[in-house]
Amino acid sequence: MIEKSGKTKDVSGADDLAAKEAHVIFDSIWAELEAEFGRQNLRFPKSIILLGGAPGAGKGTQTKFIMQAQGFAGEPIVISSLLDSPEMKKIKDQGLMVGDREVIKLLMRKLIDPKYRDGVLLDGFPRTRVQVEFLKLLVDRINDLHEEFQNTPLALEFRRPVIHVMVLYVEEKESIERQLKRGREIERHNQEVEQTGIGEKLELRVTDLDPEAARKRYQVFKEQTWDALQSLREIYHYHLVNAQGSIAEVEANILRELQYQSSLELEPRTYDMIRAIPLATEIAENARIELVKRLDRYAVEHQEMFQQVLDIIQERFLPIIKRHALTGHAIVNTEHPIFERSTALAMLIDVFAERGFQAVVDKNRYDYVERIDLETGIVERQTKYIFRIQIKFKGSEIRRG
Repeated sequence: MIEKSGKTKDVSGADDLAAKEAHVIFDSIWAELEAEFGRQNLRFPKSIILLGGAPGAGKGTQTKFIMQAQGFAGEPIVISSLLDSPEMKKIKDQGLMVGDREVIKLLMRKLIDPKYRDGVLLDGFPRTRVQVEFLKLLVDRINDLHEEFQNTPLALEFRRPVIHVMVLYVEEKESIERQLKRGREIERHNQEVEQTGIGEKLELRVTDLDPEAARKRYQVFKEQTWDALQSLREIYHYHLVNAQGSIAEVEANILRELQYQSSLELEPRTYDMIRAIPLATEIAENARIELVKRLDRYAVEHQEMFQQVLDIIQERFLPIIKRHALTGHAIVNTEHPIFERSTALAMLIDVFAERGFQAVVDKNRYDYVERIDLETGIVERQTKYIFRIQIKFKGSEIRRG
Protein backbone atom coordinates (compact mmCIF):
# COMPACT_ATOMS: atom_id res chain seq x y z
CA MET A 1 0.00 0.00 0.00
CA ILE A 2 1.37 3.46 -0.97
CA GLU A 3 0.51 6.44 1.22
CA LYS A 4 0.06 9.96 -0.19
CA SER A 5 3.58 10.85 0.90
CA GLY A 6 4.90 8.20 -1.48
CA LYS A 7 6.25 6.03 1.35
CA THR A 8 5.37 2.37 1.50
CA LYS A 9 3.20 1.44 4.45
CA ASP A 10 4.25 -1.90 5.95
CA VAL A 11 0.81 -3.50 6.21
CA SER A 12 2.15 -7.04 6.57
CA GLY A 13 4.36 -5.99 9.47
CA ALA A 14 1.46 -4.27 11.19
CA ASP A 15 -0.69 -7.37 10.67
CA ASP A 16 1.99 -9.58 12.23
CA LEU A 17 2.20 -7.33 15.28
CA ALA A 18 -1.60 -7.27 15.59
CA ALA A 19 -1.75 -11.08 15.36
CA LYS A 20 0.90 -11.50 18.06
CA GLU A 21 -0.83 -9.00 20.35
CA ALA A 22 -4.19 -10.68 19.79
CA HIS A 23 -2.68 -14.07 20.68
CA VAL A 24 -1.31 -12.74 23.94
CA ILE A 25 -4.61 -11.09 24.86
CA PHE A 26 -6.72 -14.07 23.83
CA ASP A 27 -4.64 -16.71 25.62
CA SER A 28 -4.59 -14.65 28.81
CA ILE A 29 -8.33 -13.96 28.88
CA TRP A 30 -9.22 -17.52 27.86
CA ALA A 31 -7.12 -18.92 30.70
CA GLU A 32 -8.91 -16.62 33.15
CA LEU A 33 -12.35 -17.64 31.94
CA GLU A 34 -11.55 -21.35 31.88
CA ALA A 35 -10.21 -21.19 35.44
CA GLU A 36 -13.27 -19.25 36.62
CA PHE A 37 -16.10 -21.03 34.79
CA GLY A 38 -14.65 -24.36 33.67
CA ARG A 39 -14.03 -25.41 30.07
CA GLN A 40 -17.40 -27.12 29.62
CA ASN A 41 -19.18 -23.88 30.58
CA LEU A 42 -17.50 -21.73 27.95
CA ARG A 43 -20.46 -21.82 25.59
CA PHE A 44 -20.71 -19.20 22.89
CA PRO A 45 -23.44 -18.05 20.47
CA LYS A 46 -24.35 -20.23 17.51
CA SER A 47 -24.75 -17.16 15.30
CA ILE A 48 -22.81 -13.89 15.52
CA ILE A 49 -23.63 -10.85 13.40
CA LEU A 50 -20.90 -8.21 13.25
CA LEU A 51 -22.72 -5.00 12.41
CA GLY A 52 -20.75 -2.07 11.07
CA GLY A 53 -21.75 0.98 9.15
CA ALA A 54 -20.86 4.44 8.04
CA PRO A 55 -21.98 7.32 10.28
CA GLY A 56 -25.62 8.00 9.50
CA ALA A 57 -26.10 4.63 7.76
CA GLY A 58 -28.87 3.67 10.18
CA LYS A 59 -27.27 1.04 12.39
CA GLY A 60 -29.36 2.08 15.39
CA THR A 61 -32.52 2.07 13.29
CA GLN A 62 -31.87 -1.33 11.70
CA THR A 63 -30.49 -3.21 14.72
CA LYS A 64 -33.93 -4.18 16.05
CA PHE A 65 -35.09 -5.24 12.58
CA ILE A 66 -32.02 -7.44 12.01
CA MET A 67 -32.46 -9.12 15.38
CA GLN A 68 -36.13 -9.82 14.73
CA ALA A 69 -35.29 -11.22 11.29
CA GLN A 70 -32.78 -13.60 12.89
CA GLY A 71 -34.89 -14.39 15.96
CA PHE A 72 -32.29 -13.22 18.49
CA ALA A 73 -33.60 -12.97 22.06
CA GLY A 74 -30.93 -10.97 23.90
CA GLU A 75 -30.31 -7.28 23.38
CA PRO A 76 -27.47 -6.28 21.04
CA ILE A 77 -24.00 -5.84 22.46
CA VAL A 78 -23.05 -2.26 21.63
CA ILE A 79 -19.29 -1.81 21.96
CA SER A 80 -19.56 1.93 22.58
CA SER A 81 -21.83 1.16 25.55
CA LEU A 82 -19.26 -1.28 26.91
CA LEU A 83 -16.76 1.58 26.94
CA ASP A 84 -19.14 3.53 29.18
CA SER A 85 -19.58 0.64 31.61
CA PRO A 86 -18.52 1.04 35.28
CA GLU A 87 -15.42 -1.07 34.62
CA MET A 88 -14.31 1.14 31.75
CA LYS A 89 -15.11 4.37 33.58
CA LYS A 90 -12.93 3.21 36.44
CA ILE A 91 -10.00 2.76 34.02
CA LYS A 92 -10.60 6.16 32.43
CA ASP A 93 -10.91 7.85 35.84
CA GLN A 94 -7.41 6.62 36.60
CA GLY A 95 -6.17 8.47 33.54
CA LEU A 96 -5.58 5.24 31.62
CA MET A 97 -6.55 4.42 28.04
CA VAL A 98 -9.17 1.78 27.28
CA GLY A 99 -7.36 -0.63 24.98
CA ASP A 100 -8.20 -3.76 23.02
CA ARG A 101 -7.56 -6.01 26.00
CA GLU A 102 -10.16 -4.29 28.17
CA VAL A 103 -12.77 -4.29 25.39
CA ILE A 104 -12.15 -7.94 24.51
CA LYS A 105 -12.29 -9.06 28.13
CA LEU A 106 -15.68 -7.44 28.67
CA LEU A 107 -16.95 -8.79 25.36
CA MET A 108 -15.86 -12.36 26.13
CA ARG A 109 -17.77 -12.31 29.42
CA LYS A 110 -20.83 -10.99 27.63
CA LEU A 111 -20.72 -13.66 24.94
CA ILE A 112 -20.91 -16.58 27.37
CA ASP A 113 -24.15 -15.22 28.87
CA PRO A 114 -26.82 -17.94 28.27
CA LYS A 115 -29.25 -15.39 26.74
CA TYR A 116 -26.93 -15.12 23.73
CA ARG A 117 -26.69 -18.89 23.18
CA ASP A 118 -28.65 -18.90 19.91
CA GLY A 119 -27.37 -15.65 18.49
CA VAL A 120 -26.02 -12.17 19.14
CA LEU A 121 -25.52 -8.92 17.28
CA LEU A 122 -22.27 -7.04 17.93
CA ASP A 123 -22.62 -3.36 17.10
CA GLY A 124 -19.26 -1.78 16.35
CA PHE A 125 -16.97 -4.82 16.50
CA PRO A 126 -14.29 -5.33 15.28
CA ARG A 127 -12.77 -1.90 14.81
CA THR A 128 -9.04 -2.59 14.99
CA ARG A 129 -6.63 -5.13 13.53
CA VAL A 130 -6.08 -6.63 16.96
CA GLN A 131 -9.82 -7.14 17.34
CA VAL A 132 -9.97 -8.77 13.90
CA GLU A 133 -7.24 -11.22 14.84
CA PHE A 134 -8.92 -11.89 18.18
CA LEU A 135 -12.17 -12.73 16.39
CA LYS A 136 -10.39 -15.31 14.22
CA LEU A 137 -8.86 -16.92 17.32
CA LEU A 138 -12.21 -17.01 19.09
CA VAL A 139 -14.00 -18.66 16.16
CA ASP A 140 -11.19 -21.24 15.87
CA ARG A 141 -11.47 -22.01 19.59
CA ILE A 142 -15.27 -22.37 19.40
CA ASN A 143 -14.80 -24.80 16.50
CA ASP A 144 -12.28 -26.73 18.61
CA LEU A 145 -14.87 -27.01 21.39
CA HIS A 146 -17.44 -28.19 18.85
CA GLU A 147 -15.11 -31.00 17.75
CA GLU A 148 -14.27 -31.86 21.34
CA PHE A 149 -17.87 -32.21 22.54
CA GLN A 150 -19.71 -33.31 19.38
CA ASN A 151 -20.05 -36.96 20.47
CA THR A 152 -20.93 -36.20 24.08
CA PRO A 153 -24.20 -35.32 25.89
CA LEU A 154 -23.09 -31.66 25.66
CA ALA A 155 -22.95 -31.63 21.85
CA LEU A 156 -25.90 -29.24 21.49
CA GLU A 157 -24.18 -26.73 23.76
CA PHE A 158 -21.10 -26.50 21.54
CA ARG A 159 -22.38 -25.85 18.03
CA ARG A 160 -20.39 -24.82 15.01
CA PRO A 161 -20.50 -20.99 14.88
CA VAL A 162 -21.89 -19.00 11.94
CA ILE A 163 -20.40 -15.52 11.48
CA HIS A 164 -22.08 -12.81 9.43
CA VAL A 165 -20.30 -9.53 8.68
CA MET A 166 -22.90 -6.91 7.80
CA VAL A 167 -21.90 -3.44 6.67
CA LEU A 168 -24.51 -0.72 6.10
CA TYR A 169 -22.98 1.56 3.51
CA VAL A 170 -23.76 5.10 2.40
CA GLU A 171 -21.69 7.52 0.37
CA GLU A 172 -19.81 10.36 2.08
CA LYS A 173 -22.26 13.08 0.97
CA GLU A 174 -25.27 11.11 2.23
CA SER A 175 -23.50 10.33 5.50
CA ILE A 176 -22.73 13.99 6.21
CA GLU A 177 -26.28 15.08 5.35
CA ARG A 178 -27.78 12.45 7.66
CA GLN A 179 -25.44 13.32 10.53
CA LEU A 180 -26.31 17.01 10.28
CA LYS A 181 -30.04 16.26 9.95
CA ARG A 182 -29.86 14.10 13.08
CA GLY A 183 -28.08 16.93 14.87
CA ARG A 184 -30.79 19.44 13.95
CA GLU A 185 -33.55 17.07 15.08
CA ILE A 186 -31.85 16.33 18.42
CA GLU A 187 -31.13 20.02 18.97
CA ARG A 188 -34.79 20.89 18.30
CA HIS A 189 -35.94 18.07 20.60
CA ASN A 190 -33.67 19.20 23.44
CA GLN A 191 -34.91 22.77 23.12
CA GLU A 192 -38.51 21.57 23.45
CA VAL A 193 -37.57 19.57 26.56
CA GLU A 194 -36.00 22.68 28.09
CA GLN A 195 -39.03 24.82 27.30
CA THR A 196 -41.73 22.38 28.34
CA GLY A 197 -39.98 20.26 30.95
CA ILE A 198 -41.48 17.20 29.26
CA GLY A 199 -39.30 14.30 28.18
CA GLU A 200 -35.57 13.74 28.39
CA LYS A 201 -32.75 15.30 26.49
CA LEU A 202 -30.92 13.20 23.92
CA GLU A 203 -27.17 12.99 23.51
CA LEU A 204 -25.98 15.46 20.88
CA ARG A 205 -22.70 14.63 19.17
CA VAL A 206 -20.45 17.52 18.23
CA THR A 207 -19.95 15.87 14.84
CA ASP A 208 -23.69 16.16 14.19
CA LEU A 209 -23.46 19.97 14.18
CA ASP A 210 -20.25 20.61 12.26
CA PRO A 211 -19.99 19.57 8.58
CA GLU A 212 -16.19 19.25 8.78
CA ALA A 213 -16.40 17.13 11.92
CA ALA A 214 -19.04 14.93 10.25
CA ARG A 215 -16.78 14.52 7.22
CA LYS A 216 -13.86 13.59 9.48
CA ARG A 217 -15.97 10.99 11.25
CA TYR A 218 -16.81 9.39 7.90
CA GLN A 219 -13.13 9.36 6.90
CA VAL A 220 -12.19 7.66 10.18
CA PHE A 221 -14.81 4.99 9.44
CA LYS A 222 -13.33 4.39 5.97
CA GLU A 223 -9.74 4.25 7.25
CA GLN A 224 -10.30 2.09 10.34
CA THR A 225 -13.61 0.24 10.70
CA TRP A 226 -14.08 -0.29 6.95
CA ASP A 227 -10.63 -1.85 6.58
CA ALA A 228 -11.17 -4.06 9.63
CA LEU A 229 -14.47 -5.41 8.32
CA GLN A 230 -13.17 -5.77 4.74
CA SER A 231 -10.36 -8.00 5.99
CA LEU A 232 -13.02 -10.55 7.04
CA ARG A 233 -14.64 -10.64 3.61
CA GLU A 234 -12.98 -13.85 2.45
CA ILE A 235 -13.39 -15.65 5.78
CA TYR A 236 -17.00 -15.24 6.91
CA HIS A 237 -20.40 -14.54 5.32
CA TYR A 238 -20.06 -10.94 4.16
CA HIS A 239 -23.01 -8.65 3.45
CA LEU A 240 -22.53 -5.15 2.04
CA VAL A 241 -25.97 -3.54 2.36
CA ASN A 242 -26.93 -0.47 0.36
CA ALA A 243 -28.31 1.86 3.06
CA GLN A 244 -28.85 4.89 0.80
CA GLY A 245 -32.63 4.44 0.45
CA SER A 246 -35.63 4.62 2.73
CA ILE A 247 -35.95 2.50 5.88
CA ALA A 248 -38.25 0.05 4.05
CA GLU A 249 -35.81 -0.24 1.13
CA VAL A 250 -32.89 -0.90 3.47
CA GLU A 251 -34.90 -3.53 5.35
CA ALA A 252 -35.65 -5.27 2.05
CA ASN A 253 -31.93 -5.20 1.18
CA ILE A 254 -31.09 -6.71 4.58
CA LEU A 255 -33.62 -9.52 4.16
CA ARG A 256 -32.18 -10.39 0.76
CA GLU A 257 -28.73 -10.60 2.31
CA LEU A 258 -29.88 -12.81 5.19
CA GLN A 259 -31.66 -15.43 3.10
CA TYR A 260 -31.41 -18.88 4.62
CA GLN A 261 -28.21 -20.76 3.78
CA SER A 262 -28.82 -24.21 5.25
CA SER A 263 -25.78 -25.87 3.73
CA LEU A 264 -23.57 -23.34 5.51
CA GLU A 265 -25.39 -23.03 8.84
CA LEU A 266 -26.53 -26.57 9.67
CA GLU A 267 -24.29 -29.33 10.92
CA PRO A 268 -23.17 -31.51 7.94
CA ARG A 269 -24.97 -34.61 9.19
CA THR A 270 -28.18 -32.62 9.80
CA TYR A 271 -28.04 -31.10 6.33
CA ASP A 272 -27.46 -34.50 4.71
CA MET A 273 -30.63 -35.78 6.37
CA ILE A 274 -32.93 -32.99 5.15
CA ARG A 275 -31.36 -31.91 1.85
CA ALA A 276 -33.67 -34.18 -0.20
CA ILE A 277 -36.60 -31.92 0.73
CA PRO A 278 -36.54 -28.91 -1.63
CA LEU A 279 -36.61 -25.32 -0.41
CA ALA A 280 -39.94 -23.51 -0.65
CA THR A 281 -38.30 -20.95 -2.93
CA GLU A 282 -37.27 -23.70 -5.36
CA ILE A 283 -40.82 -25.04 -5.53
CA ALA A 284 -42.30 -21.55 -5.86
CA GLU A 285 -39.98 -20.66 -8.74
CA ASN A 286 -41.45 -23.43 -10.92
CA ALA A 287 -45.00 -23.36 -9.54
CA ARG A 288 -46.52 -21.17 -12.26
CA ILE A 289 -44.95 -23.18 -15.08
CA GLU A 290 -46.21 -26.46 -13.58
CA LEU A 291 -49.69 -25.00 -13.05
CA VAL A 292 -49.96 -23.99 -16.70
CA LYS A 293 -48.83 -27.45 -17.80
CA ARG A 294 -51.49 -29.14 -15.65
CA LEU A 295 -54.30 -26.90 -16.91
CA ASP A 296 -53.32 -27.48 -20.54
CA ARG A 297 -53.21 -31.22 -19.88
CA TYR A 298 -56.72 -31.17 -18.35
CA ALA A 299 -58.05 -29.39 -21.44
CA VAL A 300 -56.52 -31.97 -23.77
CA GLU A 301 -56.68 -35.27 -21.88
CA HIS A 302 -59.80 -34.75 -19.74
CA GLN A 303 -61.77 -32.25 -21.77
CA GLU A 304 -65.28 -33.38 -20.75
CA MET A 305 -64.50 -33.57 -17.02
CA PHE A 306 -62.63 -30.26 -17.14
CA GLN A 307 -65.58 -28.50 -18.76
CA GLN A 308 -67.92 -29.98 -16.16
CA VAL A 309 -65.76 -28.67 -13.30
CA LEU A 310 -65.66 -25.22 -14.92
CA ASP A 311 -69.48 -25.23 -15.26
CA ILE A 312 -69.87 -26.13 -11.57
CA ILE A 313 -67.53 -23.31 -10.58
CA GLN A 314 -69.53 -20.85 -12.68
CA GLU A 315 -72.97 -21.99 -11.48
CA ARG A 316 -72.36 -23.05 -7.90
CA PHE A 317 -69.23 -21.35 -6.59
CA LEU A 318 -69.09 -17.88 -8.14
CA PRO A 319 -72.44 -16.62 -6.76
CA ILE A 320 -71.30 -17.47 -3.22
CA ILE A 321 -67.83 -15.99 -3.77
CA LYS A 322 -69.33 -12.73 -5.02
CA ARG A 323 -71.49 -12.46 -1.89
CA HIS A 324 -68.31 -12.63 0.21
CA ALA A 325 -66.27 -10.19 -1.88
CA LEU A 326 -65.77 -7.81 1.05
CA THR A 327 -64.28 -10.40 3.40
CA GLY A 328 -62.30 -12.40 0.84
CA HIS A 329 -63.32 -15.68 2.46
CA ALA A 330 -66.09 -17.95 1.15
CA ILE A 331 -67.10 -21.51 2.08
CA VAL A 332 -68.95 -23.77 -0.35
CA ASN A 333 -70.34 -27.21 0.48
CA THR A 334 -71.08 -29.62 -2.35
CA GLU A 335 -72.07 -33.27 -2.69
CA HIS A 336 -71.51 -33.41 -6.43
CA PRO A 337 -70.23 -36.94 -7.23
CA ILE A 338 -67.66 -35.66 -9.74
CA PHE A 339 -65.46 -34.54 -6.87
CA GLU A 340 -65.14 -38.10 -5.63
CA ARG A 341 -62.59 -38.37 -8.42
CA SER A 342 -59.26 -36.97 -7.34
CA THR A 343 -58.57 -35.52 -10.80
CA ALA A 344 -61.69 -33.35 -10.59
CA LEU A 345 -60.63 -32.01 -7.18
CA ALA A 346 -57.18 -31.22 -8.55
CA MET A 347 -58.81 -29.34 -11.43
CA LEU A 348 -60.92 -27.30 -9.02
CA ILE A 349 -57.90 -26.27 -6.93
CA ASP A 350 -55.75 -25.47 -9.97
CA VAL A 351 -58.43 -23.36 -11.68
CA PHE A 352 -58.90 -21.27 -8.57
CA ALA A 353 -55.11 -20.91 -8.17
CA GLU A 354 -54.75 -19.72 -11.78
CA ARG A 355 -57.48 -17.11 -11.18
CA GLY A 356 -55.80 -15.76 -8.00
CA PHE A 357 -57.81 -17.66 -5.36
CA GLN A 358 -56.63 -20.12 -2.73
CA ALA A 359 -58.88 -23.18 -2.42
CA VAL A 360 -58.62 -25.70 0.43
CA VAL A 361 -60.77 -28.85 0.31
CA ASP A 362 -62.01 -30.95 3.24
CA LYS A 363 -63.56 -34.31 2.30
CA ASN A 364 -66.06 -35.65 4.85
CA ARG A 365 -67.62 -39.13 4.71
CA TYR A 366 -71.11 -39.83 6.03
CA ASP A 367 -72.70 -43.30 6.33
CA TYR A 368 -76.51 -43.43 6.53
CA VAL A 369 -79.27 -46.02 6.54
CA GLU A 370 -81.10 -46.12 3.21
CA ARG A 371 -83.50 -49.03 3.84
CA ILE A 372 -84.34 -51.65 6.43
CA ASP A 373 -85.92 -54.96 5.31
CA LEU A 374 -88.44 -55.66 8.06
CA GLU A 375 -88.77 -59.31 7.11
CA THR A 376 -85.10 -60.16 7.06
CA GLY A 377 -83.80 -57.40 9.32
CA ILE A 378 -81.17 -56.54 6.74
CA VAL A 379 -80.05 -52.93 6.91
CA GLU A 380 -78.87 -51.34 3.68
CA ARG A 381 -76.39 -48.56 4.18
CA GLN A 382 -75.10 -45.94 1.82
CA THR A 383 -72.14 -43.61 1.92
CA LYS A 384 -72.03 -40.04 0.73
CA TYR A 385 -69.28 -37.50 0.64
CA ILE A 386 -69.62 -33.82 1.40
CA PHE A 387 -66.84 -31.59 0.15
CA ARG A 388 -66.25 -28.40 2.13
CA ILE A 389 -64.23 -25.94 0.04
CA GLN A 390 -62.76 -22.82 1.64
CA ILE A 391 -61.90 -20.13 -0.89
CA LYS A 392 -59.70 -17.20 0.13
CA PHE A 393 -58.81 -14.14 -1.90
CA LYS A 394 -58.01 -10.47 -1.44
CA GLY A 395 -61.19 -8.82 -0.24
CA SER A 396 -62.55 -5.49 -1.38
CA GLU A 397 -61.08 -2.38 0.22
CA ILE A 398 -63.85 -0.35 1.83
CA ARG A 399 -63.25 3.34 1.30
CA ARG A 400 -64.65 5.85 3.73
CA GLY A 401 -64.90 9.54 2.99
